[in-house]
Amino acid sequence: MIRTFIKPFSVALVALFTVNSCSSFADYEQMPSANYDHRIKVLVMHYTAIDYQKSVQVLVEPKGLSSHYLVPESGDPSYPHDELKVFQLVDESERAWHAGASYWQGRSDLNDQSIGIEIVNVPQCEWDTSTQPSRAEHGENRLCVFPDYDPAQIEKVIELAQDILERHPDIHPTAVVGHSDITPTRKNDPGPRFPWYQLYQHGVGAWYEQDTLSKYWKIFNQQPLNTGLLQAALHAYGYGLTETGVYDETTASTVAAFQMHFLPWLVNGKADSQTSAALFALLEKYFPEKLEQLWTRYQAELTAQPAPRWQPKHGQIDASFPEPEAQRSSRELVNDKAGFKSYRGRGELLLSAEQDLTAVLEVNGETLNIATPLRAGKTYDYSLHRRTQDGINTFHVKAVEPADATLEVRIPYPRLVDATADYQGRFDEVDELIEADIAKGFPGAVLVVVKDGKIIKQSAYGYARRYDEQGQLLAAPTPMQPDTLFDVASNTKAFATSMAMMQLVERGQLDVNKPIYFYLPEYRGDGREARTVKDLLNHHSGYAPQVHFFDPENKLGKGFYSLQKEKTQRLMATKVPFDVGNGVRATYSDTNFMLLGTIIERITGMPLDQYVEQNIYVPLGLHDTLFAPLRKGRRPGEIAATELQGNTRGGVVDFPGVRTYTLQGEVHDEKAFYAMDEVAGHAGLFATAPDLAVLVQTLLNGGGYGDVHLFEASVLDAFTKPHQQQRTFGLGWRRAADGQLRWHFGPYASHQAFGHTGWTGTATVVDPALDLGIILLTNARHSPTTEVDGAVEFLGKSFETGNYGSLMTAVYEAILEAK
Repeated sequence: MIRTFIKPFSVALVALFTVNSCSSFADYEQMPSANYDHRIKVLVMHYTAIDYQKSVQVLVEPKGLSSHYLVPESGDPSYPHDELKVFQLVDESERAWHAGASYWQGRSDLNDQSIGIEIVNVPQCEWDTSTQPSRAEHGENRLCVFPDYDPAQIEKVIELAQDILERHPDIHPTAVVGHSDITPTRKNDPGPRFPWYQLYQHGVGAWYEQDTLSKYWKIFNQQPLNTGLLQAALHAYGYGLTETGVYDETTASTVAAFQMHFLPWLVNGKADSQTSAALFALLEKYFPEKLEQLWTRYQAELTAQPAPRWQPKHGQIDASFPEPEAQRSSRELVNDKAGFKSYRGRGELLLSAEQDLTAVLEVNGETLNIATPLRAGKTYDYSLHRRTQDGINTFHVKAVEPADATLEVRIPYPRLVDATADYQGRFDEVDELIEADIAKGFPGAVLVVVKDGKIIKQSAYGYARRYDEQGQLLAAPTPMQPDTLFDVASNTKAFATSMAMMQLVERGQLDVNKPIYFYLPEYRGDGREARTVKDLLNHHSGYAPQVHFFDPENKLGKGFYSLQKEKTQRLMATKVPFDVGNGVRATYSDTNFMLLGTIIERITGMPLDQYVEQNIYVPLGLHDTLFAPLRKGRRPGEIAATELQGNTRGGVVDFPGVRTYTLQGEVHDEKAFYAMDEVAGHAGLFATAPDLAVLVQTLLNGGGYGDVHLFEASVLDAFTKPHQQQRTFGLGWRRAADGQLRWHFGPYASHQAFGHTGWTGTATVVDPALDLGIILLTNARHSPTTEVDGAVEFLGKSFETGNYGSLMTAVYEAILEAK
């Protein structure tokens, strides 16, 4: 029997009605409208995850949650009654607090439009955070044991649901749902043991027909749904899923929620043919008009030409000749030709074929002396040192015989060569500037200069660790080495996040013009829909410079305090407010690049550090460019120290858990360290100057190094192109902009120059017009601090070496004046 109750009116309210009795409803003329419906549209099933007594405390006592009904289970020691009863906690006409942030069939905030039933059932769940940090409801690192529901309890639930449906006829069978259906990324109740099919047999809820399921299953076994169509179909049924075409964590959680409801024997978050078949069978039964549109689309996509798959490329030329007919131009002179970058006296050519053939090849108009014939299955490696020149070289396949034969041609990108011995004395003024600063207390630096494919300067100065925590000189400081690792701070934005995004654009996995929600479906509300990936890359999204997630007293309030990467990413995607409107002005913001790092992780399904290390650095042979080096076997002594007293700015700054020791191998940036587990899109990368020199040469080469191709030169051009108003900003890169950033680039940088700086004391310059790269890594913040007018100043930032522009100027002068 359902126990109901009526809330007592307060004395004041009774008096109000007495005084104003002339305004009673009976005095109004009735004119019933035909244009209305019932408020209640959804019935939501929950499990409590705690026993009866704890459930009462949470659902009944103040400052908790609530639901309309509570159904206990037999055998619960905390249940005080012999007879199993159903308890009404909130009148059906009132708004209970059970759904939270939720969505179903076009409606959000379902507390306003639903009735909730809490069912006592206690699963046991835990996460293995050693395999991955995620604590997602349906993550692969989550283990849950779900107990069976009490049969007597389910009888009560069925009887209660039947009564509710009779009172609220607007609840459609497909709107009898679980908490996991309406909020799949946060909840998984009532779990896979809840007997949805049994409820359906008693007229409660939806289910598919078996023969319809079988029909679609056989079809989808032959040709599965693509991700976008699956997302559209789930949304058509009712789930709050945005079609993006990306099988991200939100999609996997939604699929898992659907499986728990309709395929409880198969809950893995993976959309196989059985899952797709159940979804389409439900749509056919309950939403035939929606099904017709989706089915038409499915058939059209069967016949659509698939998008060309990205093919890995090795070297700057990696192609078959003669060019395929589909690629040939009617402008005859353009065919079977290509340009490649090289330097005088350098370069190589690799040839192979699947059948014996003869070929006539030219480089810079001169015919090459190659084997005749070229034998099938053999790779030929020819030096081009007698034919190449600095800059662009021409390559032409004049003839290949027989006519049906194909020649495979590869020309690698230029690699750096060491020419420091040839430039002794060229940089004496640069050395004097840095060494004078070292003598006055500057901690240390490493400088590498790359010019015309050569390393012409590579020097280490001063000390990797010079001061103790009190700012006193160490008796035995650690000398700086050319291969010392540095925390490159915001150079992470350029050499990790931006380069990763450039590679994803090359591979067809990213379109920077798409809205952010295409890759992060939860990124909605308060104007987020208008922001594109490009707005983040060029710092025009409207975010403030940063959010102090690591400090509970941050400006946005305690709700923005986070020491967990997933929570931080969720706050950025759904809660962090904008400071100004979209596109109003450029505001350099770490939040932009923290979000971009999250987008990379969603697209690739890999943590940011794993992606860049496995797809960029290791293929280039760079084993000294990595995130979180101490976790990956590197020793503190290999790494330049940063702030002397952790993140305290000499004891001025304090927050819970603040580091107070000298940092050496831990990322300095507070947001990266405390709130992002040391790996973030804005900071966290460690690298040596020689490794960064390879990355700089990769950029000067137009996107590759040796036989490693990262992206085409056109992608690089798109990312380094200046913003139309704020010309110091590219996509992820800062630009010299004709002297506007002379404090970084100096006054001589060409209009093509780009690069980045890092708070710890690092600066890079890439100048394609001069084929020049400059890598200056310092540990300027590893120095005593003083407080001036309430601001903390580091001794290291009072020297020219720690402020970049003068040193960059001296390097440019050493090169330009020598010419």
